[in-house]
Amino acid sequence: MRWRLELSYLGKAYCGWQRQPGDITVQQTLEEAFTTILREPIEITGCGRTDTGVHARHYTAHFDVASAIYSPKLLYQINSILPLDISINSIVETDYSFHARYSATERHYKYYIHFEKNPFTRDQSFYFNQNVELDMMAMQETALLLRDYTEFLPFCKTGSSVEHYKCAITDSLWIFEENKATFSIKANRFLRGMVRLIVGACLNAGLGKLSVSDIKECLDNQIPLPVQWSVPPEGLFLEEVVYP
Repeated sequence: MRWRLELSYLGKAYCGWQRQPGDITVQQTLEEAFTTILREPIEITGCGRTDTGVHARHYTAHFDVASAIYSPKLLYQINSILPLDISINSIVETDYSFHARYSATERHYKYYIHFEKNPFTRDQSFYFNQNVELDMMAMQETALLLRDYTEFLPFCKTGSSVEHYKCAITDSLWIFEENKATFSIKANRFLRGMVRLIVGACLNAGLGKLSVSDIKECLDNQIPLPVQWSVPPEGLFLEEVVYP
């Protein structure tokens, strides 16, 4: 039987989603909890990787299990032993054709920034404390520019092993409010570190350290940006994963 999970987590205490030796990850924490409750080895497949410190408001995963389970009881049991920063929101039986990663058609990320010191948002938003006025128009132009391209080498983390740099971005924009800003982006897939590098490029454009034409030239020629900034992970949330 295959079961689909919908969950949320704060990433501060974890070295990302994917299990890796010597580190505490979300995948490892979940697999250990399910293995304990179901009393058989459980491997969980997620909709994608999130990096160290990155959060997920709506994350989808699946696992296979040989024995029959009663999902309402399992939901309660699992949440009772998981840390408070991970919540399983639903467990439903699904078809074997469903795959948390490969069945997804779109992923939606948001990056949150606040401009005034706030101890209550410091772990879920990036505190941008530079006492300068950002060029919001340049930031928005950079965000809108991305929709015109299908390859994104300039926004791939150095040293990443990927077959190609193609991504179909369907939406990207900034939302500016008093003392805060949110970057929203949707695509079928993302390269490693891509969203944080894009946000960094937008901020550099807003600071005058990069021009929109600089970024356009790098995208046209698929070359690295002359100035790169991977913003801190605490502002990044996986907001939603879309399936047919």
